[in-house]
Amino acid sequence: MRTTFLKGTTGLDPVEHSVLAQALNQLWARFLPQIEERVAILESAASAFTAGQLSAGQSAAASSAAHKLAGVLGTFGLARGTDLGRELEIIYSREGGPDPALGERIVEITARLRDLIEDFK
Repeated sequence: MRTTFLKGTTGLDPVEHSVLAQALNQLWARFLPQIEERVAILESAASAFTAGQLSAGQSAAASSAAHKLAGVLGTFGLARGTDLGRELEIIYSREGGPDPALGERIVEITARLRDLIEDFK
């Protein structure tokens, strides 16, 4: 049972706590494929960016994936994932595309998101 889900729920009785934990675990399992797909979009965009081949469409897809990850990861108590997702969203939504100086940062954030998801499984 992922206790990260349950921060701030100490006022619940044990049965309510268990029911809530089960529900959140089921939601995590349901949304995990979408979460992993969004991370894969970010990984693809990071690779394309570092190769100098990031298209406007890939940048928009990466911004959207990062935005959605920021929201959903926060729902599951992964505040760090929310912060990383927001940072990538800002980077990819920049007019004219990401700043070329941020290549290493993009790769780093994307890898951290992948690690966060893998560690949380």
